[in-house]
Amino acid sequence: MTGTAVWDLVVVGGGPAGSAAALGALADRPGARVLVLDRDEFPRDKSCGDGIAPHVVDVLGPLGAGDVVDGWTPLQRLDLSRGQARVAGHLARPVWVIPREVFDARLVDRAVRAGATLARHRVREVRRDGEVVVVDDAVRARVLVAADGVHSAVRAATGARPTTRRALAIRGYTPTPAAYHGRQVIRFGEGKVPSYAWAFDRGDGQANVGYGEFSRNGRASSRAAMLGRLEDLLPGTVADGSRWRGHHLPLSGWGSASEQPDGPILYAGDAAGLVNPMTGEGIYYAVATGALAGRVAARALREGRPAAAGAAHRRATRRLLGRHLHHTWAASHLIRSPTVVRAGIAAASADRRVFDALVELGLGDGRITPRLVGGLALRLAGH
Repeated sequence: MTGTAVWDLVVVGGGPAGSAAALGALADRPGARVLVLDRDEFPRDKSCGDGIAPHVVDVLGPLGAGDVVDGWTPLQRLDLSRGQARVAGHLARPVWVIPREVFDARLVDRAVRAGATLARHRVREVRRDGEVVVVDDAVRARVLVAADGVHSAVRAATGARPTTRRALAIRGYTPTPAAYHGRQVIRFGEGKVPSYAWAFDRGDGQANVGYGEFSRNGRASSRAAMLGRLEDLLPGTVADGSRWRGHHLPLSGWGSASEQPDGPILYAGDAAGLVNPMTGEGIYYAVATGALAGRVAARALREGRPAAAGAAHRRATRRLLGRHLHHTWAASHLIRSPTVVRAGIAAASADRRVFDALVELGLGDGRITPRLVGGLALRLAGH
């Protein structure tokens, strides 16, 4: 790994964003020298809801990695509620629930098969040396992709502004309760702080269960308090649960798609502060922006302009997610009102297209559609 040779691309973080970056670069420039650094060995666990939206497969398929969901049962049904308000329906496209220790290991394996080199290394220092990016005085790269999560060492080392809006979640696994078999279940909390509990059937007899809430003035709830709220919302999920892990989520803001700085250091996924602010979903954003970063890096290298990669990645990310993030930012503020949440659930129950729009807004590339606005307005007027 060390030496005087310069890698074409160094990716810090081997999760979905980092593996997708390696795959994107190698798809655009086969034979490129790509190094993926991760502090852990694979397989390794990550605290997450484990939901894999169809949009993820849409991105990975052309990169030769669409088979990472093979062997896992697709889910077709969503059950959404707050108090007595409830809507349940079939999803327009299936989703998968795959443990991150499986999904991430499969994805990084596809990157290695495509030609990337994987090495275990904890990054501590990143600096520019002329036209080269230097990592810990040991690794040199023409372009670097930071895909090392919410507590990005690259962001810290380069002085990039950290994301400030956060959510906190806890996740565990439990034998799938009969009532939740074959579906994703989401129950919104009824307190002042926006929150929800979930139970996602993996299809193998186990369910991913958890609870998440927006941070309150930077203060985090205790593990016991969060598990208590999970049990209140989804009774019976805590007693037999195991492998509980908490994690912070860097929620996207109105302008998150435009925060990529100039230069040869690119940010993707959680390291870029890209997580759906309405639902906390981040795997699609990670894979999509990782693949973009890899392709942008390959093109910049082909043109002999690695320093231009940052501006190109910013433009590409804005084209992909800019409008969507404006809509999810607005939706994340609207759902702070219990009245709006109840109205949205009622509108989705009455109109299939409203249901589909809400799902798309929470999972991938959705918008607040005129149909959704009309449905909300109708229910709010009758409130």
